[in-house]
Amino acid sequence: MCPDCRNEYDDPSARRFHHQTISCPRCGPEYYLLDRNGKRIAADDPVAYFAEQMGRGAIGVAKSWGGMHICCSLATLPRLRKWYRRDQKPFAVMVRDMAAVRRYGRPDEHEAELLTSPHRPVVLVPRTEEAINEVISPGLGNVGLFLPYTEMQHLLFHHLKCDALVMTSANTPGEPMVLRDSDALDLNAELYLLHNREILNRCDDSVVRSFGRNTFFLRKSRGHIPSPIEVRLKGQAVGVGAQENLTGAVIKDGRLFTTQHIGDGDSPRVIEFLEASIGHFRRMLGVNELDAVGMDLHPGYTNRRMAREMAYRAGAELVEVQHHWAHAAALLLDAGLDETVCLTLDGTGYGADGQAWGGEVLHVTLDDYRRVAHLEGFPLLGGEMAVKDPRRLVFALSARAGLPLPYFEDRDAAVLLKLMDRSVATTGFGRVLDAVSCYLDICQTRSYDGEPAMKLEPFLARGERSVPMKAELRSGVVGTVDLFRQLAGSSGTREDRAHSFTAALLEALVDAAADEAASTGVDNIGLTGGVSYNSTICAMAKSMVEKRGLRFVCPDRLPNGDGCVSSGQAAVALRKVGK
Repeated sequence: MCPDCRNEYDDPSARRFHHQTISCPRCGPEYYLLDRNGKRIAADDPVAYFAEQMGRGAIGVAKSWGGMHICCSLATLPRLRKWYRRDQKPFAVMVRDMAAVRRYGRPDEHEAELLTSPHRPVVLVPRTEEAINEVISPGLGNVGLFLPYTEMQHLLFHHLKCDALVMTSANTPGEPMVLRDSDALDLNAELYLLHNREILNRCDDSVVRSFGRNTFFLRKSRGHIPSPIEVRLKGQAVGVGAQENLTGAVIKDGRLFTTQHIGDGDSPRVIEFLEASIGHFRRMLGVNELDAVGMDLHPGYTNRRMAREMAYRAGAELVEVQHHWAHAAALLLDAGLDETVCLTLDGTGYGADGQAWGGEVLHVTLDDYRRVAHLEGFPLLGGEMAVKDPRRLVFALSARAGLPLPYFEDRDAAVLLKLMDRSVATTGFGRVLDAVSCYLDICQTRSYDGEPAMKLEPFLARGERSVPMKAELRSGVVGTVDLFRQLAGSSGTREDRAHSFTAALLEALVDAAADEAASTGVDNIGLTGGVSYNSTICAMAKSMVEKRGLRFVCPDRLPNGDGCVSSGQAAVALRKVGK
């Protein structure tokens, strides 16, 4: 430090003594520029030079205080997609101010509050008719926008002539965001704006959606972590999450803390990041001992070994928690409830029967759960191959429904038919939405997680329940196959057919939940899981629940998707050991 900073740092009466950031012209931080070969670029003002190059079409990397961003202008975005090999997945866009927000999006009052909050998350807002929005978020009805949140970013926009930049996490696909300058050079960008401060704890941008006054966290990270939630549990426990959208959770004597967004667990580096983040929180909170460690039932999840070793070292009980129970348990913590009848709707979660669940009605407490109803299962032809190729989902539903078999030639069709009775069955609501999106020729290929269902959403939003369809509920099973047969035999716009199908499927699940609530004296019905990010489906469910005189409960503080699973695991595990 320079003498002035040192004096302030050592003086208890100075604000700097208590607030330890350094932002000094003499002692730092200092920004500098590198070219793609790691050679320094001489410039009087590195930020101004970077802004100039962005305007000229360069693809760059900018180092912030929680990680790095890959950056380019919107005009350069088509080239970025080819360079980054990300043809369809949406990009987050940082915009100059709220006037720019309203050029690209149509935020409501709550969305505007989220955008301008000190947390500065990426907010998914309905997009405008700007042509570039189709390049930013192909086939979707919203666009992810956020405002500058660091001094460097404000300076960057001061020098930029445009009002928006693509700003996406700097990482290779499937790996954590890079932290070190040397690793950033491996990205092979054309320009690097870096500084001389080490990033000790990476933190991706938070991503949120608004539903009424509720905040749906797609990714709870920078600006929102740590943010403890009071829970009625004593003792100390950890949850390690599922496989995708990983977070860790730590409960200490009535307070729940979640780590920042970690990523998908296919990479060993992601699991190392998860373990390090949980360890960081344990040290910060003084959690030296553990009563329990919670993990998912799925035998193939890559974080289970870490959970076993953590429990062994701590002498803690290792507790397996069914995926959708963990989802619903997290909703209990979020809403401060002891009990709910919950629709847990997602793509896939390992079921207690070894099948792939995902369209469930569960009666839930932290002590136990009961499977009240679920969607009728149909085969995942080839397992994970069917998740990645929605045509296989349509083929399986068509075969079960006695309809003509689409997409595949005779030889391939014969192979798939042989797999019908050998494949794991799925009850996943998300898988059904993928199938509908594919069948209606909205999205027949999947290039990123959730793409077919996400591209179906704007069709649902524009549609009406005008096509006669009804899903039968028999002995707790909703007739998915028969409803698909009705879809195949229906006529009308794609919007109305998709909307009518989804409403019929959802209504049968809500009916089962309402009957369970009435018979057991529960006054609320919850909705969680990745499907609940779909605001049209959430609005449908809310209306159906409230028409039945029950209270609708949905997430607000914990993620709807798998980012909440670690919280539910930790709570269930702690309750199991009697805390």
